[in-house]
Amino acid sequence: MALDLSESSQSRQTLQPNSLRRLLNVKEIYYEPAVNDYARGQEILTQYPDAKLIEVASHWKIPELHGNSESVEDWNRIKRNVLVLGVKKSIQSRPNCRSSDFIAPSHANGCAMACAYCYVARRKGYANPITTFVNIEQIVRYIERHANKQGVKQEPNQVDPKYWVYEIGENSDCSVDAAICDNVKDLIAKFRYLPNAKATFATKRVNRDLLDCDPQGKTRIRFSLMPESMAKVVDFRTSSIPERIAAVNDFVAAGYEVHLNFAPVIYYEGWLTDYKELFKQVDDTLSPQAKQQLQAEVIFLTHNDELHEVNMGWHPQAEEILWRPDVQEVKYSQTGGKNVRYKRGLKGKLVEQFCHQLGEQLPYCNIRYAF
Repeated sequence: MALDLSESSQSRQTLQPNSLRRLLNVKEIYYEPAVNDYARGQEILTQYPDAKLIEVASHWKIPELHGNSESVEDWNRIKRNVLVLGVKKSIQSRPNCRSSDFIAPSHANGCAMACAYCYVARRKGYANPITTFVNIEQIVRYIERHANKQGVKQEPNQVDPKYWVYEIGENSDCSVDAAICDNVKDLIAKFRYLPNAKATFATKRVNRDLLDCDPQGKTRIRFSLMPESMAKVVDFRTSSIPERIAAVNDFVAAGYEVHLNFAPVIYYEGWLTDYKELFKQVDDTLSPQAKQQLQAEVIFLTHNDELHEVNMGWHPQAEEILWRPDVQEVKYSQTGGKNVRYKRGLKGKLVEQFCHQLGEQLPYCNIRYAF
C-alpha cells in the first residue's frame, strides 16, 4: 500500500512551534507490525523518514526500554528521541467521578514531558516515552457507541450539569500528543457533534495548533498550575506557568471550556504565600469571559515508592520535596502499589487553607472538588 502523507501531517512538520520541536526530536521508533495496516500508522512513519525503525511484538513490553534499569539515566533523552507505535487492544471506558464521568480508551500513553510526580511513569518502569495508538478510528467509534448508550444526562453532577464528560488524556498529555498526529483533533471533532457528551483533558503544555479545532464548547481543557518556583523544580520540559495562564483567554475565545487544575499541590515552607501570588497572576490575567466560566480542581500530592527510586536515578533534587516521610503516610492503591500522601490530620488542614485562600482571591472560581 502506498504511503499517503496528508496535508495536515505536512503542516505539522513545517509549522510545529519551536518549543514542541525542541521537545520532540524522534530518532527511534519502536512499532508493532500491525501499525502498517493503519493509515494513521503510515502517516506517522512517513513523518519521520530518518528515524531508526525497530519492530517489537508488543508496545507494552519492550525490555530495552521498560525493563532496563540503566535507561533511567537517559530519562529525558528517551522522552525526546523515542516514539512507540502500537494498536490499542482493549478498547473500553470505565466510570469516573471526579474530572469526568468516564475514562475514555487511551489514544496514547506516556509523555515527552518529565514531571517528577507523574503517576503514568510508575507503570512503565525505567523509561516513559510517548506511545501512540494508530487505530484511532476504532477508538472514536467506540466512544460514539458508548455515549449513545448513555442517553441524556438526567441529573447534574459536579462533573457537568448537562453532558456526559469523557477524560481523553488520562495516560498522556493531549497537547503534546497533538504534535505527533491528529488523534486528539479527531477526538475533539467527534465530541463536537455528540449531542450528549463532551471531552476533557488536563495539560501542562500550550499547543496553539489546538486553537483551530473549533470545539464549540464540547471540549474542556484543564490547565495545570502550581507556583512557578516549584514548577521549575518538578515540572520539566513543560510550558511555563505564566504561559499556561496567558493561554486561558485564547482557548476560551476559541470555543473551549477552560478550567484550572491545581495539581499536585505540594506542601513546603512558604507554600501558601506562593499560591497567593499565583492566584493574583490568574486574577490579573484572565479576561471577564474566562472568569465567568472558570472552575477548578484541587489535588494534593500523592507519591509512590517505585517512582521515588526512578527519580533518585535522574532527579534526586525533586525527591527532597516530594518524598517527605516526616509529613507523609502510606496509602496502598487499589492495585497494591505503595503510595504516600500527607498525613490525614495535616492534609485536612492544608486542603482547608488552600480552598479558603482561593475563595478569597478568586471568588468567581468554583472548586469542583478538592482532596
